[in-house]
Amino acid sequence: MARSLRVLVAGGGVAGQALAYWLVRGGHRVTVVERFPALRATGAQVDLRGQGIEAVERMGLLDAVRGELVDEAGVAFVNASGKARATIMANTSGRGRQSLTSEYEIMRGDLVRILHDASREGAEYAFGLSVDGFTQDEHKVLAHFSDGSSGEFDLLVGADGQGSRIRRAILPDGFDPYWRVGIHMAYWFVPRIASDSDIRDTYMVPGGRQIMRRSHNAAETQVYFVMREVSEEASAIHREPVERQQEFWAGRFRDAGWQTERFIEGMKAGPFFYSQEILQVRTDTWSKGRVVLVGDAAHCASPYSGMGVSGGLVGAYVLAGEINRHPDDLPAALANYDAVLRPFVDEIQAEVNPRILRLGMPMTRRAIGAFLSATALACFLHVPDFVARHSKKDRGGDWRLPESPVPFRPRGR
Repeated sequence: MARSLRVLVAGGGVAGQALAYWLVRGGHRVTVVERFPALRATGAQVDLRGQGIEAVERMGLLDAVRGELVDEAGVAFVNASGKARATIMANTSGRGRQSLTSEYEIMRGDLVRILHDASREGAEYAFGLSVDGFTQDEHKVLAHFSDGSSGEFDLLVGADGQGSRIRRAILPDGFDPYWRVGIHMAYWFVPRIASDSDIRDTYMVPGGRQIMRRSHNAAETQVYFVMREVSEEASAIHREPVERQQEFWAGRFRDAGWQTERFIEGMKAGPFFYSQEILQVRTDTWSKGRVVLVGDAAHCASPYSGMGVSGGLVGAYVLAGEINRHPDDLPAALANYDAVLRPFVDEIQAEVNPRILRLGMPMTRRAIGAFLSATALACFLHVPDFVARHSKKDRGGDWRLPESPVPFRPRGR
């Protein structure tokens, strides 16, 4: 009989919980540690596309996801008075590729709760605990936790996000895994008002700035400030206290017009505020010995890929499959994981083209006007809809999910 492994997963987000789901069904003993004191079921709107939808379906969770979808019908590009100049609707035809709005839009917190409900039976969860360090040999990993305790495991998985401490420990000193595109983003929630529709509004501001508004329920609206900037101040602000971050973003956008005053006023009263630099994680290896990375810790593709969450779900699926098939030969399992998944990761990361991103964030009013006119003409001619419906592949390309990590069994059986 194949050996049951004891696996420690550092990080209880999307990829970590998806991995726990598949490993438990492979007969392994899984412990998930999450540094937050409770399930971190917060965050902004995310989407599922391509192979990510299929990965959720193979977990038997697609109906649960459908029950929590955000009603976002499309994306409008608006002027300073809020009038839509062009609108690109979601592709709900069931064929082709998703448009700017996916058919499967969901709040990150709702997806995290769905994954937790599916994975907690059989997996051990410990909140308010993190891996502060570890040592390993050819037989085991000894993990040292933030509460002073330690534990031995057969495998340690870093599912701790784009700022992964586990990744930092296994990569060479001085190696920079980040590929930057010169774009920064902040987002938060404000109270919803009557004019906030189910269409996502995008407003362009001179200076390479952009404001997005999208509403996910009857009471709340999401606000996104996005800007092009290459400076030490912009890169450093994301590590400053929240109050300083809010001052920075308010200062950069106070003259933007449209509903900026409303959004800035609601900034401090919102339930959370998040500021980040848009980047990708690129490394030549995802494992060292008995330590391996998954999700954003391994290959963050950035929000502009449209495949961040889907990439995490697919990565967890592939890693679990290789571990379940080769529990007595972890070096082979981890090598296969890299070989199988790398082409998919290369595909979704290549979706982020800095030149195209800059075209979508013009610097001058004249360039903004030209962009809006061209987009309006394309929408009038139904070009976005035609392209979406007749595309032969989505953002993950024609890469196909491997066979299921375990025989599929619907939940409850």
